[in-house]
Amino acid sequence: MTGTYRFADRVVRITSVYEDVHTMCRGYEADGTPDITVNTDERHIAAERERSAKNDAAEGRKVQLFSDGYLETLAVYRQIAEAMPAFDTVLFHGSVIAVDGNAYIFTAKSGTGKSTHTKLWRELLGDRAVMVNDDKPLLSVKDGVVYAYGTPWNGKHRLGENICCPVKALAVLHRGEENSISPISVQQAYPVCMQQMYRPSSGIALSKSMGLLDGMLGSIGLFSLYCNMDILAAKTAYEAMSK
Repeated sequence: MTGTYRFADRVVRITSVYEDVHTMCRGYEADGTPDITVNTDERHIAAERERSAKNDAAEGRKVQLFSDGYLETLAVYRQIAEAMPAFDTVLFHGSVIAVDGNAYIFTAKSGTGKSTHTKLWRELLGDRAVMVNDDKPLLSVKDGVVYAYGTPWNGKHRLGENICCPVKALAVLHRGEENSISPISVQQAYPVCMQQMYRPSSGIALSKSMGLLDGMLGSIGLFSLYCNMDILAAKTAYEAMSK
């Protein structure tokens, strides 16, 4: 099965075994000569199954059983992520919400509460707030400006839109009993963000990704956010990050 789509302003042609990835990518269809060509087969699916099992074991979780079609969607995005640094774009693990056209990124280890926090922003700000991507957005640099792109790989709740917004700020999120936010330096943010950025297997692509991340962090506001699950957490974060 073959389909052509646009992600982060790049045309991607996907040829897959199963239909799942094409169903997921509805709304991102495109025409034109592909910048990136992705082909997956049973070997890629098997590799994703093995990778998932290793991750579960490392985290002490029961091994999850996923369908071949779902595992293929991961294999497809992995190939896209490997190719994107050549176009000044990286895959990043975080929840991105846009308010009045500006994007705000929240990143942390899985399970910390990124999705819960952006939900509070939507409750606080109503229609002014739009989810860009709740899990794995693409971040790109153009003329010194960082942009966040929605993709179909937007988390288990499928929260996101096929939109692009300039990034105003990023917060490293921590759980806390009290709500507090403070600015941090690029040096403080870099180790966490490096862990949350997709790291390509190619040395050239990895080096490019690290350079892109360094430039991105130097172009936006950076914060450390401690928060609980009260809506005042969103108010605290928004007031600081939107300045």
